[in-house]
Amino acid sequence: MTVAMIVHGGAWAIPDDQVDAHARGCLTAVRTGYAILRDGGSALDAVEAAIRVMEDDPIFDAGRGSCLTRDGEVELDASLMDGATLNVGAVACVKHIAQPIHLARLVLESPHVLLVGEGAERFAQQHGMPLCANEDLIVERERAIWQEYQRRGHTHLGDAFEPRADTVGAVALDASGNIAAGLSTGGTPNKLPGRVGDVPLVGCGFYADNAVGGVACTGFGEAIARMALAHRTMQGLEAGLTPAEAAERAIQTLAARVSGTAGLIVVDRLGRVGFAYNTKRMARAFLTEGMARPYVAVDRTEWKEPED
Repeated sequence: MTVAMIVHGGAWAIPDDQVDAHARGCLTAVRTGYAILRDGGSALDAVEAAIRVMEDDPIFDAGRGSCLTRDGEVELDASLMDGATLNVGAVACVKHIAQPIHLARLVLESPHVLLVGEGAERFAQQHGMPLCANEDLIVERERAIWQEYQRRGHTHLGDAFEPRADTVGAVALDASGNIAAGLSTGGTPNKLPGRVGDVPLVGCGFYADNAVGGVACTGFGEAIARMALAHRTMQGLEAGLTPAEAAERAIQTLAARVSGTAGLIVVDRLGRVGFAYNTKRMARAFLTEGMARPYVAVDRTEWKEPED
């Protein structure tokens, strides 16, 4: 059985001076996940490991480096799905968890599906996860953006401060034919405290089913949730579309029906990968059996590591 790994680091107008950092972050994540698959590890382990890499990388809106709410705090969401059992684990609005994807994994392995806020953090402590200070999740880049929102009275800030859609995600197929999909995010800049987008909502931001494939979305969560975008993409795979075709059709439908902007990554049960987006850029990387090296891109063409 073939193995496949694909990750994304967000679909939005990634600034020119952040392109290389997004590409390198995705490259590290896909290599980390693929190494687990290559050594016979599970798709769940590969997806969790890849996302943990991106949660630790402050360039992404996940874990440390996430956007701030109107109250000046970080609130995190994450999700994970096992295509073999259809078990789901998701958390939302956690403020003191540095790696919410691991907490989502613990929820997946419990009788629950979705835990939020203080209850999710209490569950984390009961399972040996340490809490962190919210301040530990904040980086100066995001504090400066938040301060500008406050200065301008919570208004839209124009192109220079286009809301980020920097959710990170991963989908993997392991040697046993198991598929997993997961996401992690800090949401949107200056969001209303308690706001939750598509990330922890099964069938909206993510889905995995060994019989079909796996999907992980990124973009503006309200539009993605309204269209149950991951589910629509899975329907395309079930209808016989390739991953690339299913992804493109889903994005076109999103734009036509709710004027949504987003991106998504896909792996089908045969190990074929695909992606689509209708934003200026989407950071992504993939590696499948037989490839000599990962494919990495942020723009429409493959990214090349700058020479020193």
